[in-house]
Amino acid sequence: MPEISAVIITLNEEKNIERCLKSLTGIADEILVVDSCSTDRTAEICEKFGVRFIRNEFEGYVEQKNFAVSKAKFPVVLSLDADEALSPQLRESILEARSNWKHDGYYFNRINNYCGTWIKYTSWYPDRKLRLWLREKGKWTGMNPHDRVELQKGSSTRLLKGDIEHYSFYSVSDHIRQVNNFTSIAARSYYDEGIKSGYMKIIFRPLWKFFRELILKRGFMQGYYGLVISSIISFETFLKYVKLRQLHRNPEK
Repeated sequence: MPEISAVIITLNEEKNIERCLKSLTGIADEILVVDSCSTDRTAEICEKFGVRFIRNEFEGYVEQKNFAVSKAKFPVVLSLDADEALSPQLRESILEARSNWKHDGYYFNRINNYCGTWIKYTSWYPDRKLRLWLREKGKWTGMNPHDRVELQKGSSTRLLKGDIEHYSFYSVSDHIRQVNNFTSIAARSYYDEGIKSGYMKIIFRPLWKFFRELILKRGFMQGYYGLVISSIISFETFLKYVKLRQLHRNPEK
């Protein structure tokens, strides 16, 4: 039965971190929190749970999560964000997988809580994530801020029953603020990779995203918040390509 290191990165997560840590109790053999110099009560709350707490300057989501994994003590890594928690069913599934470990990695579905409502439509559900894996078999990759775990070629995986409960946004304003921040990071990542933007991307990709989310992914079944989420996802695409175009036109700004 392999031992598990639960790994979390944080920055000013006093609103969420306790719920996350409680859901890991009885699941992980150690809980490691890598913090980007929080100024709120994040460290104080973590101390109550006896976690291993490390401060490390933030250089990017992929970089910070790989740093955290490198500091884990045990061969299996369970990665959560501070605003996530394991559902009771997922806790049971992880314990079953641990007692009869057969694969290199395990996927979970993630369900998002948006302004107090669980979102079961749009591309937000099932939002499948690989979050439990043999440390030697995988690492965080992707383009900031959209990170993902990638396993070595030939690795075996399985989907576990239960959900990661993601308390994504407490208000629409929170969502819009994050979109503004994340699109700046994404545009810079695209720029560094040499990806370019133009009128076709700025006009048609947001329209496609809105149609995909609201119609193909059945966002309309979610009612008002399905419309809100579909609209903001479309706006996020628009903003990313506008910012990318601006970077190419004037990199210094």
